[in-house]
Amino acid sequence: MSTGGGIKVLPSGAGYGIVIGIGGVFALLMLGITWLQNRYTRFSTKQAEEFNTASRSVKPGLIAAGIVSSWTWSATLLTSSTFAYSYGVCGPMWYGAMGTFQILLFALIAIKIKANAPGAHTFPEIVLARHGKVAHLTYLFNGLATNMLVGACLVLGGSQVVAALSGMNVYAACFLIPLVVAAYVIAGGLRSTFIADYVHTVVLFIAIFVFGFLMYATSDLVGSPARLYDLLLEASKTMPIPGNVDESYLSFRSVEGLVFAIDLFAAGFSTVWLDQAYWQRAIASKPETSVRAYILGGIAWYGIPFGFASAMGLGCAALTGNPRFPTFPNPLSAEQNAAGLSSPATAITLLGKGGAVLMLVLLFMAVTSSTSAELIAVSSLLTFDVYKTYIKPDAPSSQLVRISHYGIILYALVLAAFCSILNAVGLNLTWLLTILAIIVGGASIPVGLILLWKRMSTVAAVASPWIGLVCGLIAWFITTWKRSGSITVTTSGNTINAVAGNVTSWGVGFIMAVVLSLVFPAKYSSTDTRHIARSNKIQGISVHPSAPETPVEVSGSPTSTAEKDEEKVDPEAEPEPRSAPQPESIVPTGNEIVDFLESKTMEPMDPAEVKKAERLAIGANIIFLCVAIILVPFTLFGTRYIYGRQFFTGWVVVSFIWVWTSMTICVIYPVVESTGALREISKGLWRDCLALLGRRKTRVGELGEGGA
Repeated sequence: MSTGGGIKVLPSGAGYGIVIGIGGVFALLMLGITWLQNRYTRFSTKQAEEFNTASRSVKPGLIAAGIVSSWTWSATLLTSSTFAYSYGVCGPMWYGAMGTFQILLFALIAIKIKANAPGAHTFPEIVLARHGKVAHLTYLFNGLATNMLVGACLVLGGSQVVAALSGMNVYAACFLIPLVVAAYVIAGGLRSTFIADYVHTVVLFIAIFVFGFLMYATSDLVGSPARLYDLLLEASKTMPIPGNVDESYLSFRSVEGLVFAIDLFAAGFSTVWLDQAYWQRAIASKPETSVRAYILGGIAWYGIPFGFASAMGLGCAALTGNPRFPTFPNPLSAEQNAAGLSSPATAITLLGKGGAVLMLVLLFMAVTSSTSAELIAVSSLLTFDVYKTYIKPDAPSSQLVRISHYGIILYALVLAAFCSILNAVGLNLTWLLTILAIIVGGASIPVGLILLWKRMSTVAAVASPWIGLVCGLIAWFITTWKRSGSITVTTSGNTINAVAGNVTSWGVGFIMAVVLSLVFPAKYSSTDTRHIARSNKIQGISVHPSAPETPVEVSGSPTSTAEKDEEKVDPEAEPEPRSAPQPESIVPTGNEIVDFLESKTMEPMDPAEVKKAERLAIGANIIFLCVAIILVPFTLFGTRYIYGRQFFTGWVVVSFIWVWTSMTICVIYPVVESTGALREISKGLWRDCLALLGRRKTRVGELGEGGA
């Protein structure tokens, strides 16, 4: 069943059918949902604010589902299982802990956005307001680089697995996957990605539960945690893990596993704090619930790699000696393991071709969901940080939406070409994830400090990312050359070689941000009146009347933000009668811009609410750091404990309970909190159906009278 680097069990038509068929059906579904939204709710994708920020009105359950979906890459499913297959029981927990911590920390950034930058669309906009154009270009570069690398991890990883399982042309997959996703993102904007995230997450949990119940309860090959434990004992003898205690899969102490965890820690900061998709979710969330959304999202995401990799990665090791294993009697080759084929191999062993199909559907959902977030993120950067900042500052809303459409198409094509190049030179998902923080890690902490630390200076904001990048590259190349004797794809992707560059880039960027802020404390101060107006708007300060601002069209008449503030400045002036329609009267048209300008989401949060949210976020981070990153894993690591049968059974039960908790947060909670919107759409549909039936009856009656 194995062919080359793949484990082909399906015809190529199955791969094309899933990518084009399911992708096309899903795109049509999302287009229909977008039509329902535009017709029956007050939100219209024809406005730039709705298209790029979802009118800053998304509730916490849907935000949490979006975070989970965006952070559940193909790497989450593939590399976490590879981690378990390569290093044993430590893999799933390290992967979950090191990926969740950055999400929880981002809750602090989310509250700072709502408190200090309620009018921002992107994180480089905030940098521009605080530190000027050089800093803006620095973080725009790092943001786009992050999105390209993240997009490549998603699309290349998914394409290579589809090609390995079905024989589909990998280059065709690289182009088809992002283009299929672009179809519904162009129509629906950011809100459509949240809805897509939810649908994808539902499918994700269905597949995880199918595999989990098979592994732990119903399969004749395993069927219980105790049987899995026995099989792992056998695997530890036939496929020992060098560096583990007794070379056992059941030992948490794995030096290489710890090294890879450090790699993930540095990469996690880069792929969360520098990814516009996460900033966009914070911007889109309701101010009063943004912290809760990120805490729920972090808790929910932890269960996916922990639960999935415990079943599929450890299951791969346990089932290697079974005749139904796709590479039997041999284990997976190093090439197959690096390509992320451990969990697909487990799926094939458990369910045959049906397992391969289910795995492809699962991966397709994970890839397309995360890719949709990257598409809208890059389009926002191109729209607001390139076009609106440097090309046409006074662009109207309709033009910004059109530029966003062009940005989505451009990024989809560039990403497809980039993935094709990476595949042609022999790079895979594991290599990309291993070296990612070397490229962008130097900017990850500084961008957070711009909001979190008041003393962050402009020199530090500009210089620290570049110093971190240079030092990281030097450390990476020198370590690879000294340890491995040559610099190749294989040696540069070695975890120990890469961790030197990752930690150096991340750490030097962090240290230089602090040191340079103390040595050069001066901060940028703009003299451009238009820029002052924009900066104040982003920082939640009323714009002075003399500062011109981009006109915003309201009910056909241009009114600048400066003019609106001028009316507010004079307390003795008699209020003029409002000629603009009330929000209720404009709901059917979908023109929400009046409501948006007056919305509380554009005002800084109440300081008391900010303090309360900050205490919640800090408390959640301290508890998670102490328990999930320090106490539990390092206790197991330091004691050199090898899991017993009862302890392993309890470990499996906890992982599965966590998956159920994640499902409750991501699948059930968003429906409960969205009953109002669902009721609104249902009533609108019912009214339209009644009106349509009424018109038909009238016409029949008229025809009857005419005939009489």
